Amino acid sequence: MTATDGVTDPGRGRGVPDTRSAGRYLWWLVVSQRGRVAAGASYGSLWMVGLMLPPYVLSRAIDDGLAPGRMPVLLGWVAVLLGVGAVNAWMAVMRHRTMTRIRMDATFRTVRAVMAQTVRLGAALPHRVTAGEVVTIGIGDVAVISQTLTMTGPGVGGVLAYAVVAVLLLTVSPLLAAVVLLGVPVLAVLVGPLLGRLQGAQTRYRERQSGLAARLTDLVGGLRVLNGLGGKAVFAGHYRHASRALRGEGYRVGAVTSWVQALGLGLPTLFLAAVTWPAARMAAEGTLTAGELVAVYGYAAALVVPVSFFIEGGYGLARGLVAARRVVRFLALEPDGARRVAEAGAARDVPGQGDPGRDDAPGLASVLRDPVSGVEVVPGLLTALASARPAESAAVVDRLGGFADPAATWGAVRLDEIAARQLRDRILVADNEADLFAGTLREVVGGRRDRDREEIDRAVRTALAEDIVRGLPDGLDAAVEAQGRNLSGGQRQRLRLVRALLADPEVLLAVEPTSAVDAHTEAGIATRLHAARAGRTTVVTSTSPLLLDRADRVYFLVDGTVAAVGSHRELLGGQPGYRRLVSRDEDEEGDGAGPDEVTVTEEGVRTRPADADEVPVTEEGAR
Repeated sequence: MTATDGVTDPGRGRGVPDTRSAGRYLWWLVVSQRGRVAAGASYGSLWMVGLMLPPYVLSRAIDDGLAPGRMPVLLGWVAVLLGVGAVNAWMAVMRHRTMTRIRMDATFRTVRAVMAQTVRLGAALPHRVTAGEVVTIGIGDVAVISQTLTMTGPGVGGVLAYAVVAVLLLTVSPLLAAVVLLGVPVLAVLVGPLLGRLQGAQTRYRERQSGLAARLTDLVGGLRVLNGLGGKAVFAGHYRHASRALRGEGYRVGAVTSWVQALGLGLPTLFLAAVTWPAARMAAEGTLTAGELVAVYGYAAALVVPVSFFIEGGYGLARGLVAARRVVRFLALEPDGARRVAEAGAARDVPGQGDPGRDDAPGLASVLRDPVSGVEVVPGLLTALASARPAESAAVVDRLGGFADPAATWGAVRLDEIAARQLRDRILVADNEADLFAGTLREVVGGRRDRDREEIDRAVRTALAEDIVRGLPDGLDAAVEAQGRNLSGGQRQRLRLVRALLADPEVLLAVEPTSAVDAHTEAGIATRLHAARAGRTTVVTSTSPLLLDRADRVYFLVDGTVAAVGSHRELLGGQPGYRRLVSRDEDEEGDGAGPDEVTVTEEGVRTRPADADEVPVTEEGAR
């Protein structure tokens, strides 16, 4: 069976998840494949009821054939027993196959819903949920939820088997029937409180597990920087402390789980003894025949299976509700306001789903305006944003790119009123810490379209990345690890710039595109970027005089708003604050900093490693 056999697309029909509660989400997974669940419940019920038939057949074989010495009758009942066993074995196989498909459908359905929500959140995802949370959902919670649906098969069958045995025992002894009817509710009363405690312990454990996973991803992603700052030991100590706390929580979960599992094995055995003891006494007194005694014992022994399923199902439901609660919480997240409205506009680009209320993007010669900062991006120019706080410049770029509220305007149209597909095709935000996916170098920089060698070479020259291509053993066909882990910080940054240049957007918004390279490389990139993007709109954020000097227009931002605008040289002469900001960078570039030098400023920590690839770390975090 393939991964998609019988799996309904979550975007169609009953594919919209019910996120009102964890229980409703689990129920949505059931009704989304109601036909398969009905088949699984039917197979499970027939299989479970079939387990109750052999004791009855054995009692008839003993009382009607063995005891009176009637061999033909005995052989007839033995043949019936063999037939019941064969049919029940087939039912068990079909039940297992069906339940496996139910679990797979639930798994793929949840994964698709989570992936669709991840895409929907877009740039807002890192601000709304940690990487550890997403990892925990994808690795652990999805599997737990799918396993919970197993109870829809044997769970229903267990109830029917319980009723069948009660009816059969009534024909033998009302007393034994009463013991069976009262025994299972008593088991539920004994196990119920433990399941409640298990839910609480599982919830706390999952929360700690998510936080620890987030710490681990941070540690792996920032290992180079932590080494340079000498902070690896401190971070490792924090991780060790959190790991011990998680271990303690795991012990508490294990303690409750061990009691549930022990009761799942022990209580059915006690239940068997409680039914067998009075039956044996009645047989000794002559009230029951030998065949009836065997039947009673067989019924009680067979009931161990549904009773165990009851306890196991309760245990699985408790864990499933915890996992579903986390998934529901993630699916209920809403993207940023402007982004959400823009996504709604994407329907315009889908045939048959157009929205007449959406506007087209304006013409080529339209000014891009940010209402908060006062920045106006003139078409065809290289515009630079300089601020003492990099996060303020980055926030302007987010608004100009349509990723944050309040929305910027493009000409006379608000960005959140433009169809999302048009907006993303024409405006590209090149983040300084954008993901680099694993693949060949050609695939990493090529983006969503295949590029010819001439295009790639041109972008590589502009980003001064020829040394990267030459330094890798297979050139453009060399393997690049996820996030470019086999490259230096400056090499990763230049590859991101190559990728942005190959996309050739009408408007390119680049956040700190040269912050991790040395001064010589930065000067070359600034010159070539200005030439390569001539006549096209480009915005960069930087405080480097090498890049600012090549800009056609520079905006000096103070507290997130425009304090002055002009050329680099005009602002040097007329704005003391601007002069202090960029002269500090000039001093840093010309002071002969040695390997692994650490410079501490009011904006954060900046390191210059031995290969001259500068790696910035700010209190605003990695962008």
